[in-house]
Amino acid sequence: MSRRHRRVEGRDRPVLVHLTTTDMSLDWLLGPQLAAYAEAGFDVIGMSAPGPHVEALEALGVQHIPLDALTRSNKPTQDIAAFAQIGREVRRLRPDILHTHNPKPGILGRIAGRLASVPLVVNTQHGLYAQPDDRRRRRWPVYAAERFAASFGDVELVQNPEDVDTLVGPLHIAEDKVRLLGNGVDLSRFDPNVVDGQARSRLRSEWGVADDELLCLMVGRLVREKGVVELLEAAHLLHERGAHTRLVVVGPVEPDKSDAIDSATIDRALAEGVVMTGTRTDMPECYTAADVFVTASWREGIPRSAMEAAAMGLPAVATDIRGNRQVVVDEETGFLVPVRDAQSLSTALGRMTDEALRTRLGAAARERASVEFDQQRVIDRTLEAYSLLS
Repeated sequence: MSRRHRRVEGRDRPVLVHLTTTDMSLDWLLGPQLAAYAEAGFDVIGMSAPGPHVEALEALGVQHIPLDALTRSNKPTQDIAAFAQIGREVRRLRPDILHTHNPKPGILGRIAGRLASVPLVVNTQHGLYAQPDDRRRRRWPVYAAERFAASFGDVELVQNPEDVDTLVGPLHIAEDKVRLLGNGVDLSRFDPNVVDGQARSRLRSEWGVADDELLCLMVGRLVREKGVVELLEAAHLLHERGAHTRLVVVGPVEPDKSDAIDSATIDRALAEGVVMTGTRTDMPECYTAADVFVTASWREGIPRSAMEAAAMGLPAVATDIRGNRQVVVDEETGFLVPVRDAQSLSTALGRMTDEALRTRLGAAARERASVEFDQQRVIDRTLEAYSLLS
């Protein structure tokens, strides 16, 4: 075992730091995992920009270190400040393991971690921001940044098998560094049998959706790369046809993002009956209220919301991209449609008005989730990577 993989001496428990952009990611996406790592014997610390989820993290026993300079925005001067702040905190904490999560914290954190002589630097690839079929001017800057950052890390945990091929192939990252992680959800929470039986009627009433309307649910940020524009256009096409369908969008607006959905587009959608709820914490109940899950994303690692919906027994309409293909089986658990194609989205959603079809697809989705999407596998594979620390 190389010396840099050895624990910091004089500690009863190894110190594990998880670095993300926001505290929401630490709480909602990683919370159960962080609790499991603490139970496995680590002192777990979360590092991110501060926010409203810090209290929930502390309730899990996870200390939080605020990084005021770390943001989602693309501002080089801000990123330099964030890199310096990450480096200072990592040197102060002297963790045994630094676990970063891409995109931005994965680049900055891996470099800062190695420069601070962290014994073990692990990164999770939640989905490369460029694909082999993207234009060269988009693909190569992303590839160059990831290849450079990976040279500072020890392990690349990759959610999607297609990204494994890209990292080992075009990016030439050492095969022994790259491990397939997959993705998973809490199947005990996302279980239609444990949700309040009144949740469906209560939420549909709250959103103004009639009992006989087909409720199509999207979960995600209101930005263009999530396919929101195409999805709203699909809802418009269904509205024009007089289809008895309603689109409900659960997720935050992100005005600071360069591809944020503008207010005029949102206002037009609202005028046609689209419901936008903002961020919600009662997602099992939201899935229970829905008839179909829909995602029109341009890029995904493995979409957590699609796995949650499958676990809740919802059929799906999804774009045919890396990530979605690992969750939705075309014609078996839902329908895959071409990316950036509003007409195909509307056609597939229209097919879901067939109740017998929805029932068959939803049952298959639930069965697939019970086998493929258990978060315990993610926890076990991550702990296996941590075992490199001696």
